[in-house]
Amino acid sequence: MTPDFETLSDFAEILTALPSANPAAKADAEDRNGQLTKPPGALGRLEDLAIWYASWVGSGRPEIKSPQVVIFAGNHGVAAAGVSAFPPEVTEQMVFNFQAGGAAINQLSKAFDAKLDVHALDLDRPTADFSKGPAMSETECVAALKAGWNAVDLKADLFVTGEMGIGNTTPAAAIAAALFGGGADAWVGRGTGVDDAGLARKAAVVEAGLAQNADAMGSPLDVLRCLGGRELAAMAGAITRARVESIPVLLDGFICTAAASVLHATAENALDHTQAAHLSAEGAHSNLLDKLGKSPILSMGLRLGEGSGAALAIGVLKGAIACHSGMATFAEAGVSDA
Repeated sequence: MTPDFETLSDFAEILTALPSANPAAKADAEDRNGQLTKPPGALGRLEDLAIWYASWVGSGRPEIKSPQVVIFAGNHGVAAAGVSAFPPEVTEQMVFNFQAGGAAINQLSKAFDAKLDVHALDLDRPTADFSKGPAMSETECVAALKAGWNAVDLKADLFVTGEMGIGNTTPAAAIAAALFGGGADAWVGRGTGVDDAGLARKAAVVEAGLAQNADAMGSPLDVLRCLGGRELAAMAGAITRARVESIPVLLDGFICTAAASVLHATAENALDHTQAAHLSAEGAHSNLLDKLGKSPILSMGLRLGEGSGAALAIGVLKGAIACHSGMATFAEAGVSDA
């Protein structure tokens, strides 16, 4: 029975009772990997990825047939503080671009046969400016978590979530600072390309947000509510639903990873069904991945968001699964393994 939630406490309860990977499928995949026509370890990390994927979909010889990419879009009150090189109107304009098929994520999703869904979350009603108080009420945060939860296609066998929201590297940095410490300077980056003055404004806004919401620092989900945004909460909800349904997840860049960090901070094993798809050019992303114990699959200098890095990594994972499930064993090929 799929769990439900009406409060942040309810959602936290779900995170304490998540399903684990399938040990039998993992053992089967490891056994098959040891029999394939290659020297041990010759495919490097592709072998680890294939075994990880197999363990979550419950098959020692899996296929990837139905990947899903979901973009969540939200607007932020803190954008009025001049933390982005672009105005908030661009969020809605980019949503139209996604819907028309004109963005990078459309091309990458198409290239790897992934279904793409776009969810705009109350774009006409930005979150509150977190430098002056909580970004969202509990009701608003739960609604965003549910939007993500309900966006997961239960027929998907791989899930990617991306985001669009002008100014959202600022709440992502604030969440990271609240969860892992180090202050604003350790986590704030240039995002869409702000100049030095914009970078200083971002740092000041994050510090103000940490001070204004100090009472929320003891609860990761309250950190998300007070410092995050609707699209970040929706990503957290979607990643959790994917876990409940045993659907493997590829995490995108800094913003997606910050949203996922809330889950990790609530329950340490909450991200076992995820892989870090790529290392983005946003400076603090590497540090955030280190905090989560995640090693990126790709490092291509991307900083676009939209789920673009994770969508690109679908191709690598498909390659890993194609080798794992399609290669012959030594016995099948009549090749000596001695």
